[in-house]
Amino acid sequence: MKNIYFTLGPTQLYPTVTSHIQQAIKDEIHSISHRGKKFIDIYQDLSHNLRELLNIPSTHHIFFTGNSIESMERIIANTVEEKSLHIITGEFSERFYQIARDLNKKPVMFHMPKDKEFDFRDLEVPQETELICVTENETGIGFEIPLDGFKQIKRKNPNTLIAVDIVSSAPFASVDYSFIDIAFFSVQKGFGLPAGLGVMIVSEEAIQKTYFLVNKNISVGSNEFSFITYAETEKNLLAPIPSGTPNVLDIYLLNKVAKDFNTVGLDNLREEAKAKAKLLYDYFDNEFVYKPLIKTPYRSITTIVIEVEGNAEKIANSLTSQGYIVSKGYRQYGNNHIRIANFPAHSITDVKNLIEALKLLNR
Repeated sequence: MKNIYFTLGPTQLYPTVTSHIQQAIKDEIHSISHRGKKFIDIYQDLSHNLRELLNIPSTHHIFFTGNSIESMERIIANTVEEKSLHIITGEFSERFYQIARDLNKKPVMFHMPKDKEFDFRDLEVPQETELICVTENETGIGFEIPLDGFKQIKRKNPNTLIAVDIVSSAPFASVDYSFIDIAFFSVQKGFGLPAGLGVMIVSEEAIQKTYFLVNKNISVGSNEFSFITYAETEKNLLAPIPSGTPNVLDIYLLNKVAKDFNTVGLDNLREEAKAKAKLLYDYFDNEFVYKPLIKTPYRSITTIVIEVEGNAEKIANSLTSQGYIVSKGYRQYGNNHIRIANFPAHSITDVKNLIEALKLLNR
């Protein structure tokens, strides 16, 4: 029996990835130099395909990291002298905040209410805030923030950078880069790839902030990992990760999957994701003994979290015996939640079959 992984990352491989890996081995991609022409060609093709898929303008650069937590550290170090504002909705937004503290900044928290709709026009941005950090989709609890509200925030605070974590929602998240300066994700979730690659999409304004900090003798960490060096290596068409060797195989695979997604069409992927989420939420709302954790308009499309009152291990084990692997609760929620991923790798048939498996548990 072949398992279907509804885990939140790593997750199910996108269906085309196996053949792409086989082709990569045949073409010896795993052994090519990241400074050579073959890699440069792959990167240029990836830049084109990713920009088309995610509507990334020429004003924004594409950089690589090892994972999204590393991206958080690079973002804080390169854009914040003292003060950042963090919209807190769960563990990952708190981690972004803690990284700022670890770097001896002076971050400020805003705890977003989870029991009522919030108008972001009412958000008070403290004076001298340099960066607003937003986790668009909280992987831990399935809480999704619509990004449209930040347009007004950017208009009121044009000199304040905005960074958005789209780790659990890329490629579905609709990011308008005219008001978002930095977005970042990793590939083991929505792109259905093996873990080990983070992607940062960074505006020229954010890079200019790095120059500003460096000129004031403010440490941005090692020069090898500054946005300035990233941008210089990208300009020279070298690997846009200046120190060490990037994950060439994952970069190759990301290019292939981005091209596949463009062929399917992002609008089609989004509509399918909404249809699958509706199937799951309708079942849990109306038939399952346990209910979704988030009961507001902020329910995630990609991360369905169910409150199961200490029965997560029992439910997960039962589903595993039927070939369906789900995630249990994140950290302290361990045995109280089950979490179900809804990514492009999961077909509507997979979701319907998972619901049938859940029905056996619900009897």
